[in-house]
Amino acid sequence: MKTLLVVGYSAFDVGIFDEKDVKLTVIKIAIRKNLENFISDGLEWLIFGGNLGFEYWVLQVALDMKKDGYNLQFATIFPFKTHGQNWNESNQEKLKLFKNLDFVQYAFDDYQNAKQFREYNDFLINNAEGAFVFYDEENETKLKYLIDKFKTTANFFVQFLRFDNLQEIADEMNDM
Repeated sequence: MKTLLVVGYSAFDVGIFDEKDVKLTVIKIAIRKNLENFISDGLEWLIFGGNLGFEYWVLQVALDMKKDGYNLQFATIFPFKTHGQNWNESNQEKLKLFKNLDFVQYAFDDYQNAKQFREYNDFLINNAEGAFVFYDEENETKLKYLIDKFKTTANFFVQFLRFDNLQEIADEMNDM
């Protein structure tokens, strides 16, 4: 698998409001372990939608891995050119990271109707071989519709990162 779409919970969804939160340390360890496996299986491109939370954390970890010598390329396909324009200054800085990757594109100029989200999601799925997803069905969010689409797409690989995976890593950290 050469191209992998990254989607998942926002920081708000999982209650992380500080970059020093121990939960974020655990999440980033899990991200790195998964990325190492994907890379060993031939991963070349990570595709982002420019969202804060899981996507941003994956991007941070992946950029660090690239500095360590891993060969990865990154794409951001924003839903709209106006994506993030009303975010606060701190989040605007994070948005800049997404805007300075190997490939950056916008699906639409601006929001006009809900059909655009379906078209955007279809485009992402059609241009990736799979997805790395931080999501647990027991804690549903608006991602449910995209996750359902993944499940009904033939030959579309999905690797979930779930809360029980994170608990296992936290337990390993406590045993050290």
